[in-house]
Amino acid sequence: MHHIWGRAIHHLLKAWAQLKIAIASDHAGYPLKAVLADDLRGGGHDVLDLGANDATTSVDYPDFGRACAEKVASGEAEFGVIVCGSGIGISIAANRVPGARCALIHDNLGARLSRQHNDANMISFGARLTGTETARDALKAFLETPFEGGRHAARRDKLG
Repeated sequence: MHHIWGRAIHHLLKAWAQLKIAIASDHAGYPLKAVLADDLRGGGHDVLDLGANDATTSVDYPDFGRACAEKVASGEAEFGVIVCGSGIGISIAANRVPGARCALIHDNLGARLSRQHNDANMISFGARLTGTETARDALKAFLETPFEGGRHAARRDKLG
């Protein structure tokens, strides 16, 4: 009897750990986005890939930042991951969408603090500025870190 409950709890926890994550990039961010999307799928997450679809066709980062932020703000995705050359422009575009709280991240500490203190629901990387392994580690830290709430909740609410 215990093994039946153990198996049921295991499946429940596995389903609970699966997140729906929207991901997008421009052409400069495509190679890093592809690696991060593969990592997320490998971790059992449901990945909604919004493009770009290659590194050679020039596209406009604001379109992809906004599209990803809209999926997060609407609740279609729990988190968003966006990548452009610097991470700056695409994060600015995302943060113009009400309900999106996108943090431009360069390391694990920033990733953790963006979740703990700001309840960030999106993470942005600069493919030309952040190495692949650093981005992979930071994304993992971002997704594993809960919002602390408490004194941070009122501050987060002021962000919109």
